[in-house]
Parts: sequence; structure tokens; C-alpha cells
Amino acid sequence: MTFSVRLPDALEARLDRLANATGRTKAFYVRQSIEEHLAEMEDIYLAEQALTRIRARQERTWTHAEVITDLDLDD
Repeated sequence: MTFSVRLPDALEARLDRLANATGRTKAFYVRQSIEEHLAEMEDIYLAEQALTRIRARQERTWTHAEVITDLDLDD
């Protein structure tokens, strides 16, 4: 797939400098950045969805102190 992205001038200048200094293409670094950060973004999105579902069900959460007391672990 091919697509274009508009980058702010400062970001494009940084990308140009990196590509020139290393002899790699700008596309290489854009692709590498997406590959490295896509999994992180997916995890965040899925966690937010799960939290939304939990809040929608209005499940109760317990504080650390409540757990300790309820399980009689204060010893």
C-alpha cells in the first residue's frame, strides 16, 4: 500500500537529517516507526475499550485496604 503523509516542517527536517546521516530512506524510518509503535497503540485502544465495558457494567472495584481487611490479611 502506498499513501502520503504531511509532516510538520520541523519533523520532516529531522527525518531528512536522519536519512542523510545513515544512508537510509525516509520511508524506511517512517515504516520502522509505525511497526514499532502500532502494537503499543493497539494495546492502548484495547485497554480503553475494556475499561469502558467494565465501567458500563458498573462493576465494583476494591481498594487495597478493603482487600486486606476483607481477606483478613492485616497480620
